[in-house]
Amino acid sequence: MDARDLRRLMGTVGTARGLRSVRTAWRRRCLDAAGLPRQGAERARVPGAALGAEPAPGGGVVRFARSSLRVRVAAGGAVFCGWDGAGPEPSYALGGPVPEADERAVLEPDKDGGWRVVSERVLVVVGRHGSVEVRTPGGVLLRRDLPPRWWEPVDAPADVEATGPGPSSRWTQRSEVLPDARFFGLGGRAAGPRLRDGTYRLWNTDPGGAFEPGDDPLYITMPVQLVVADAGTHLAFHDNSWDGRVTLREGEEGAGSGHDRPGRCELRMDGGPLRSWVFVGTPARVLHGWAALTGAAALPPAWALGHHHARWGFGSEAEVRRVVAGYVERGLPLSALHLDIDHYRGHRVFTVDRERFPDLPGLAAELRELGVRLVSIVDPAVKAEPGLAVYDSGAEAGAFVRDGRGRAVRGEVWPGESVFPDFTDPAVRAWWGGLYAERLAQGFAGFWHDMNEPVSFTAFGEPTLPRSARHALEGRGGDHREAHNVYGLAMARAGFEGLRALRPGERPFLFSRSGWAGMQRYGGTWSGDVATGWPGLRASLALVLGLGLCGVPYSGPDIGGFTGSPSPELYLRWFQLGAYLPLFRTHAAHFAGRREPWEFGAETLEHAGAALRERERLLPYFVTLSHLARRTGAPYVRPVWWRSPEDRVLRDCEDAFLLGDSLLVAPVLEQGTDRRAVRLPRGRWYDTATGRAHEGPGQVLLDAPLSRIPVLARAGSVVPVAGAGGRLGLGVWGPAAGRTGGGGLISGGG
Repeated sequence: MDARDLRRLMGTVGTARGLRSVRTAWRRRCLDAAGLPRQGAERARVPGAALGAEPAPGGGVVRFARSSLRVRVAAGGAVFCGWDGAGPEPSYALGGPVPEADERAVLEPDKDGGWRVVSERVLVVVGRHGSVEVRTPGGVLLRRDLPPRWWEPVDAPADVEATGPGPSSRWTQRSEVLPDARFFGLGGRAAGPRLRDGTYRLWNTDPGGAFEPGDDPLYITMPVQLVVADAGTHLAFHDNSWDGRVTLREGEEGAGSGHDRPGRCELRMDGGPLRSWVFVGTPARVLHGWAALTGAAALPPAWALGHHHARWGFGSEAEVRRVVAGYVERGLPLSALHLDIDHYRGHRVFTVDRERFPDLPGLAAELRELGVRLVSIVDPAVKAEPGLAVYDSGAEAGAFVRDGRGRAVRGEVWPGESVFPDFTDPAVRAWWGGLYAERLAQGFAGFWHDMNEPVSFTAFGEPTLPRSARHALEGRGGDHREAHNVYGLAMARAGFEGLRALRPGERPFLFSRSGWAGMQRYGGTWSGDVATGWPGLRASLALVLGLGLCGVPYSGPDIGGFTGSPSPELYLRWFQLGAYLPLFRTHAAHFAGRREPWEFGAETLEHAGAALRERERLLPYFVTLSHLARRTGAPYVRPVWWRSPEDRVLRDCEDAFLLGDSLLVAPVLEQGTDRRAVRLPRGRWYDTATGRAHEGPGQVLLDAPLSRIPVLARAGSVVPVAGAGGRLGLGVWGPAAGRTGGGGLISGGG
């Protein structure tokens, strides 16, 4: 029992839900004891010596004594490696057809009995014992995968014809990168965005309360590493959704030749295929290739790029009207208001509490007249209650996850004892997607998926479904060990495709707490339950940057934190950061402090209002960035090294970011700060508040009064902005902005 288990167990004592969670935990343990294969004596295996190779389009298959490796270079330069017949499909990550092979890539013998695949954009070298090196066309090494190791039962055949890792074999892949390399990615990590030495788990997890930078794992884990070094950038993706752990250790450069220590990565997986993709190039090229493989990001409707206000605890229609009226009366822009589980009848999904919300369609229409959309939470758990329409229709359709005996798996969630749709079944996704018709009829314009790791409250053990629970997995069949990490992704697909069918003329707006590689196809995400405090503020930025480098461009935090009552200063600094992030949303628990800007005093209201109006002015720029993200894979929010990955000082900068290519935002992340150092990339940068020019690369000290955070514009930038009367204007920084050659801004009709 770890610390999380102990906290959960203590929190359940003396409550009815707590007693049910004890029963759920015990039932889960019994199901897994009966339904999972017993682990006996095992032996470790390695591929052995290379025996030969067979050419194929884009590369070929290299055969070893106890394994085989398929190497395939795609036309765009992406490298696929699959051991023992593992191919690119089936895969939940891929957003379309497998990229065509590079017909010009050639498989040829290499020295010492190995092989290599030569192509225009990348060189792949396969050693005679199974190592795989990815090099630039000029031969510079970027990544070296050592021969993999897997474990199999001791009674498995040991002759030379024996295959490598089976579908449930544990395996390990060790890799080396350049000594100066820095690691990023692995999904949503509270510490970062640069990933320090340590072990990171690949298992989507509700932390069971508010999280801080030291908590790991969180809601979205992905086996996606972005590695940045002087010699080049590469992205490595191990296409495997099983539970795993990644151990990272940065390298060191010695004083003399031959004394460098490479950076190291060790990936340990509990099962699943041993297959990977590697993309090489600039950060922009790498993310473009990653988006081409996993799918273009969903384009949010323009209103979703404005300010959202949410709370777990809007008790009635009257309170919703009061909050919206507060924004209107104070002239504060508001695009959306979110309703949490408390608007449901007894927390039952796809229902409405008619006593507190007697006319939701009328309320939605009333708010729409004010330019405010309603957004609904949607949880996957369905209360196991005969007579409840959603439960009855799902039971009739056989839609719920089952155990090894064919019985629906039950867990404890907000509505009580619940069952869980199997979103890995296409028929179940179609059924679930049709249920959004009820939400649309209630007047909702957008949706946020919650609790979809999935969560089942347990007093001890993992707060999720039994690992032995059975899933369709697109007809292949399997259990929760493989389905867990893609559950939220498949739910997002069900909702997105359902909404697109129900309202073909509208862009679906959906964001999800959990997901996996490729989730950007269906929408975005948010931080989850980040703790109120200055560490939580810093974690908010780390999450957005890290997710963007994994291909998820639309995300943002709970401004103010989810659980506590922020001070006016903390709230304001969080609000100012949020104004420059893709998803700009305040949110809090019902037991936490309010999040309306006027609740923090006149000075905070004034400065928060200025941030809101600046976000409103920049909406055309955010719309532009959303289209660029869809077309190129470039995130809205980018690390400051985006265009200068060879700048080692910038690679270690984690307290500022680029918004698109034009703006550099330096949020205040520490209490009592009114000036802060800002590290500039190369080029000339203009302080948008003072017009003063600064030359990079280098560090400058800028004022950061409570009224604003430092924002700089790249010289020559042209930024679309909302001008007077809603007309489109242009912000221009540099000599073109004025006859004197200083920095300036032109804003007008266009």
